[in-house]
Order: sequence, then C-alpha cells, then structure tokens
Amino acid sequence: MSTSLWILAAVAFLAWRTLRARSLNRRAGKESPLPKMRNDRSGDEGEARVQAELLDILTWLCGRNFYLHCGPLLLNHAPGTEFPTAEIDHLAITPFGIFVFETKNWTGLIKPGPSADVLIRIGADGEPQARKSPLSQNRSKLAFLRGILPPMWSIEGAGVFASDNCVLSPELPVNIVRCADLRQWLRDKRARHAASTGIPITVAVAWDAIQRIVTADDAGVRKHRERLRVNPKKYQILS
Repeated sequence: MSTSLWILAAVAFLAWRTLRARSLNRRAGKESPLPKMRNDRSGDEGEARVQAELLDILTWLCGRNFYLHCGPLLLNHAPGTEFPTAEIDHLAITPFGIFVFETKNWTGLIKPGPSADVLIRIGADGEPQARKSPLSQNRSKLAFLRGILPPMWSIEGAGVFASDNCVLSPELPVNIVRCADLRQWLRDKRARHAASTGIPITVAVAWDAIQRIVTADDAGVRKHRERLRVNPKKYQILS
C-alpha cells in the first residue's frame, strides 16, 4: 500500500473513532468532564488532607459516635434563585456539635484584611493578595443550618489551611486554623460542650435532618460547579 493510502486510512480510522465515541457518550447521556485547572487540583489535595485529619481526630475523640461526610455536599440554601446551592467542603456531626469546614490550600503568610470578609495572602514574591475569607464563605451556610435545625444544637464553622507552608497571623479569628491545629481546636470544642448545659446531639438524628436539605449526587455537584465557572465573581458576592 502506498504512503498516501496509509495516510487516508489513518485519517478515516481516527474520524470513525471520534464519531463512535461521541455516539456512545450521547447514548449514555454523559457529559464530558470539565477539565481540572491547577487551582482545582490544589484544592482537591488540600481537602483530601483535611478529610484524613478530621477522620483521625474524630475517631480519637468520639470512637464511632460521629459522622464525617465523604465527598462533595451541596446545601440547598436558596431554592428558586440563580445560585440555589452552596458547596460544603467538610461536614462533621458529633455529640458536641455540628461543624462546617471550609478548606484552603494557600501558602505564605495569611493576615487579616481591610474587612472581616477579606484576608491578605503574602506569597514568596512578597506581593500582598486580597482573597475572600473562608469564614465569609461559610457565613450563609451556617446561618441557613441554624435557621433549619433545632436551636439547642451547636453549629459552628472554621476555615482550615491545609498546607504546611502556611503561616497564620495571631490577629486572625480563632476559627481560622491550620490543619495541624484541628486536633486541639476540636478537643477544646468537646471540653467546652461538656462543661456547659448543652444536650448531646444524637448523630443519626442530626444526619437524617441534614439529608433533607442537602444534595450529594454527581449530577447536582456538576451543575453547581458549572454555575460557578460561568459566573464566579457574582457567586462570590452572594456567598
């Protein structure tokens, strides 16, 4: 076979394979996965590290009497609006409280910003960058949970910095912590609850109540993230 015929045959095969793949995707009703950006990969790595740390700490503090959600969890906090869902990085339910953690995998020095909604990150280049505080990102989620769940349940949030190459200013709120600080932070929460008149939370009952206001399926998570990619700045203003 001549060289030109080999080329034509190769082109025909590639075209057939592409059309076949598209046809299979349509029949399966699947969408092509969104490409992961560098920030997405970094965020995933940070969340995996915090998730593993939380599992170890809660097992130490509570034995088997806790629930730590694994995987993305969407809070249906604003149905009927342009952005009806908010993603929770980590949800932990314990007898001494329900905790919502927002994870960041930033490096460098982290300082307070000009308002409670903003933090300043100073990286290796020495240039300050203004970024939204994880506590600000958690605010509407916590308010929604507190408005839906029984008022006697303690519901708190924290911003967790996963990287070891991160230094937190002592002027930051105490609910902004490093991954390495989580053990003492949660231990203190348990001690404070034990010293109070608070009623222990029944973990199974709390998780049953929360399941009614959350979504965890892949299609819902994909749709939520697509909305953020299309208009991230508008979402940040609302969150």
